[in-house]
Amino acid sequence: MTSTLDLRTQDGSTAGTVNLDDTIFGIEPNLAVLHQVVMAQLAARRSGSANTKTRAEVRGGGAKPFRQKGTGRARQGSIRAPQFTGGGIVHGPKPRSYRQKVNKKMTQLALRSALSDRAQSERVVVVDAWHFESPRTKDAISALENLGLEGKIMMVVAANDDSTMKSFRNLPSVQLVEAAELNAYDILCADWLVFTSETLPGADS
Repeated sequence: MTSTLDLRTQDGSTAGTVNLDDTIFGIEPNLAVLHQVVMAQLAARRSGSANTKTRAEVRGGGAKPFRQKGTGRARQGSIRAPQFTGGGIVHGPKPRSYRQKVNKKMTQLALRSALSDRAQSERVVVVDAWHFESPRTKDAISALENLGLEGKIMMVVAANDDSTMKSFRNLPSVQLVEAAELNAYDILCADWLVFTSETLPGADS
């Protein structure tokens, strides 16, 4: 379990150490809760917009297709009945919400479990601060190379740090989030979590 990390600078050097809050980064991940919350997150992202028409909604079919008796065929009242081509759909999908109810304590436990998993895997990096005089993607690429970061990177930035956001936003491997937007699913999808001293949850540098 990692409780202390090197505090890195934008050029890759070390600027001291930072302590991780064990209640956030040092718990034993609760896999059952983590699974339930992640499934709820994925379900909530479904649009639920699939829609089929019943026989009452399909256009046409107002006239009886043929007389009731004397044809030798089964009686029919509408050519828009489900057994006919172009007819209504029986028990088809209708617009609905796939959201699952998950209480706040479970969501918070799942978040701490995901953060602890990444910390125990030594996949958390803390930078003292980002220093971009002006937004520049080339500088952002150099910073990632200096820090030795590859793969999918979740960058936790301050809400008012426009230069940093604009510098990293064009990189397809980088996901920019604010601290309040952290969630278990996105954390588990990332290979690296990158915080600053300002955005690190419960930091005590």
